[in-house]
Amino acid sequence: MNSSSTPASFDELLRVSARIGCLSFGGPAGQIALMHREIVEERQWVSEDQFLHALNFCHLLPGPEAQQLATWIGWKLHGMRGGLAMGLLFVIPGAVVILALSMLYALAADLGWFAALFTGIKAAVLAIVVQALLRIAGRALQTRFKQVLAMTAFLALAVFSLPFPLVVLGAGALGMIVASRRPDLLGVKLSSAPPLTSPRPWGGTLRSIAVGLVIWGLPLAAVFTLLGPDHVLWQIGLFFSKLAVVTFGGAYAVLSYMAQQAVDGFGWLRPGEMADGLGLAETTPGPLIMVTQFVGYLAAFRAPEPFTPIVAGVLGAALTTWVTFVPCFMWIFALAPWIERMENARALKGGLAAITAAVVGVIANLTLWFAIHVLFRATAPWAIGPVDMAMPVLSSFDWRVGVIAALAGVLIFRMKLGIMPVLGICGLAGLMFSLV
Repeated sequence: MNSSSTPASFDELLRVSARIGCLSFGGPAGQIALMHREIVEERQWVSEDQFLHALNFCHLLPGPEAQQLATWIGWKLHGMRGGLAMGLLFVIPGAVVILALSMLYALAADLGWFAALFTGIKAAVLAIVVQALLRIAGRALQTRFKQVLAMTAFLALAVFSLPFPLVVLGAGALGMIVASRRPDLLGVKLSSAPPLTSPRPWGGTLRSIAVGLVIWGLPLAAVFTLLGPDHVLWQIGLFFSKLAVVTFGGAYAVLSYMAQQAVDGFGWLRPGEMADGLGLAETTPGPLIMVTQFVGYLAAFRAPEPFTPIVAGVLGAALTTWVTFVPCFMWIFALAPWIERMENARALKGGLAAITAAVVGVIANLTLWFAIHVLFRATAPWAIGPVDMAMPVLSSFDWRVGVIAALAGVLIFRMKLGIMPVLGICGLAGLMFSLV
């Protein structure tokens, strides 16, 4: 499977994959840069063009693009076993750490010092999300049409409370239509390479999808059979399976939707805990979407019957991780043979460009949602006609969180500190404020 000039043994692939999995801090940009250095620059296992084409391909797929890129690299070098090895080793270190942190959080959340620590972390997360919004907007909104799409998506979610999947999939459908007539509105450019004439790999694609769907659904079938449709584990599995299909744009894009459903829809989390989970996920290696495991753990921990809370929490975390990441492997194994053909797929590129623009509006909605729930202790519903919003109660403003959030903004935007130091400093500031 390896077409590069420097062959990679499977044992060496395992060692490098484990190294990448343990060092993959800093979100997708840092993770992709780490893989580029290890795989392309230092070892020449794949070429620069192959790496960039695969990265563009992974942007077309729902789910964390860095994890899918790692899976593609393993597939390219050693087929399906290589893809499984590198994809799993990218996820497992972070999954183990976030599970341990989730267990600690569930047991210590009611302790005063722990709550004070996370007061600071939540304030830092607000500044981190603002940074992500500005960074992604600067990269994604190159045309006026994309800017309008982003604003429309923000209003649809923040003001009219339209369902997140409808907004994202609607943007994708609109992008495919626009790209077929005016690709310049979306900045879509096609490859200059001639179309491929080799047979289309339909057989392998269909087999991978069939096997992937079975593997994806096995734990859900077991939960449904043994515990029934009213059990929290069934709700967890079904919700995160749906989320896995619409996670275009990374973890930030779905956080507000996930938080709203987990807090208001299912009652799994208390207001503000989603920011705590994101703070934990920011401190661990691997994809940021691992924050879903935090939600799954707490949901099952708080409704454990017939298990003990810890056993139920571990089952909830494991099920969440399973239904979140199994589709990622399925997309790669099913569609990787089509990667070179997709370089000239105008409709797909248009759909992706529109979704990327809409994701900026989605992250803006997440920023607003976090700001309201982190800076204010209470909110009140406000509905007039089609408008349906949660407004902050101004008298409930938490000045301590406001001060720490301002500190985090200075550390990130003026002093250019990394995420880990900012989280540490703000956590200490939360502890200090608790002593005043």
